[in-house]
Amino acid sequence: MTALSVLDLDDAASLEAADSLGTLRSAALGGAHVRAVAEGVREDTLGRLTGLRPRTLLLVTGPGRARRAAGLLVAALGARAGLPIVHVTTTPTWVGPLDVVLVSGDDAGDPRLVEAVATAVRHGAEVVVAAPDEGPLRAAGAGRVTALPPRVRTTDHGALLRYLAAGLAVVTAVDTTRSAWRAEELDHLADAVDAEALRDHPRHEVYDNPAKSLAARLQNRRVVLAGDGPATVELAGHGAEILLRAAGTVTAAADLADVLAGASRLASPNPPGAGYDPFFHDDQLDGPAPQEGVRVFVLGMAADRNAIARRLRVLEDAEVITVGEGPEDVGTDRSPDGESPSGASSDVEQIAVLALRLEMAAAYLGLLRGAGAGAAPALVSPSPTEGEPV
Repeated sequence: MTALSVLDLDDAASLEAADSLGTLRSAALGGAHVRAVAEGVREDTLGRLTGLRPRTLLLVTGPGRARRAAGLLVAALGARAGLPIVHVTTTPTWVGPLDVVLVSGDDAGDPRLVEAVATAVRHGAEVVVAAPDEGPLRAAGAGRVTALPPRVRTTDHGALLRYLAAGLAVVTAVDTTRSAWRAEELDHLADAVDAEALRDHPRHEVYDNPAKSLAARLQNRRVVLAGDGPATVELAGHGAEILLRAAGTVTAAADLADVLAGASRLASPNPPGAGYDPFFHDDQLDGPAPQEGVRVFVLGMAADRNAIARRLRVLEDAEVITVGEGPEDVGTDRSPDGESPSGASSDVEQIAVLALRLEMAAAYLGLLRGAGAGAAPALVSPSPTEGEPV
């Protein structure tokens, strides 16, 4: 017999009681991560970068959310930036005083990150470290690097927006004219992410809660998350990884072009009928059990929603997930051209909001599957030099 969840997505009290590890709260801290980085910028933490005109901005990352955030940053801003933004896994030998290196990761003892910092410092590059300011990583910097340590406690798979905000802050400091991003926009980005977190609160019912609604449509289905561009493909990969880590849900991530090429193979050859009940099905007597087809969720920008929907007509079960359109979507007030009132990059804001929605949906699915109890997850703690968490 298959164990069934006893939780109801509309039962807020039960969801909060089952969340003994704080996965929902951790997932909702995206805005706090962004706001903490913004506060660091106001404290002139990145003052050493002021006035620099670097040859290259190198993003050196460890595994996990840092690597995915770097991919999102390159995909979203790389084409419009006034300097090359290069994502690598170690500091290259050609780095020098004309380069800025941002090293990001969760583990201050990761030998690859330690070596990356040591190499960049030895070659005279300007180095920013978005990682815990402790242990071997702190020793490798030896006071010669700019530190952006975490100020908010969170599970290790909930730190994507912290790394994304750190990357945006560094891009803002070294590329003041071409990237179309300003330092004050970090506060606006935090507001947009917090607005999504409020909509995704457990006390909001499924029909009015984007994350719960998405979790309900993901539950017990074979799913593909797809993107229609470089940034949304990266976002789909993040969603698949978070669903696996937080809920144990195996989800494929793909480019929309690949999904459309395999459209004829995504429909089920043996769909369940109206009276099908898996409890009474016997494979030996009734043959192979009916199976649902693959459900495709396409992550996209609001301005591209209609164009994406037209491309999905060849798919049997597909829908578009965007920000700012439809009854379940959340966004900030926008002008008719899709830009936020303060001039922030619309694409980056929407990517951040969708990332939080995917993380909240994964947290809800984890609770439905009984993942709310067990050993405590790894937490990213604030650096001892930073005092109490923000």
